[in-house]
Amino acid sequence: MNKSEKFWDRSAAKFDQAEKKDEQTNIMIIERTRKYLQTSDTVLDFGCGTGLISNEIANNVKLIQAIDISSKMIEIAKNKADKRKIQNIAFSHSTIFDERYKSGSFDVILAFYILHLLDDNQKTIQRIYDLLKPGGLIISVTPCIGEKIFLNISLSLLSKIGLVPEIKSFKISELEGLIDTGKFEIIENEDLHKGVPQIFIVAKKI
Repeated sequence: MNKSEKFWDRSAAKFDQAEKKDEQTNIMIIERTRKYLQTSDTVLDFGCGTGLISNEIANNVKLIQAIDISSKMIEIAKNKADKRKIQNIAFSHSTIFDERYKSGSFDVILAFYILHLLDDNQKTIQRIYDLLKPGGLIISVTPCIGEKIFLNISLSLLSKIGLVPEIKSFKISELEGLIDTGKFEIIENEDLHKGVPQIFIVAKKI
């Protein structure tokens, strides 16, 4: 178990409480995401956490593969789905590089609050591209902490002492550049938050 997995396992029990603090943003994310979904879609929820998004959009798609590196997060997500009798979500303690997921398998890949936590963004975006069907969508939300200098410095210090995970301090232009590399066409791009920029991006595989 690596350091990131241990951190998110420790955080799992309190994760839902933390998300409720920004409930309005989560509602916006769900509503905007639903606009791009079809009932025939197979979706990968990459970094699904405790299943907040997957459980809310399950009725809008055919099947969801929901993955997270934290087994504790997956356990909570499964329990939520079971209570709601949702049967079209397959939760898995796994990563996006799991060889069970084949090229061209997904219509939509969700990447909410995950891109800034990755070791190798370029490799991950390439993997997302490979997993999507032609014309498939990546739908993401990413905080751009690099736009806030003092917050960036504070989080860097907290990361060094292990209180928060390592965070990529994106600026908005850097995030856009990561996704808009000639393989994706950005079709929606909007900041959802008045404080720290939280950039909602929808991009289509070219």
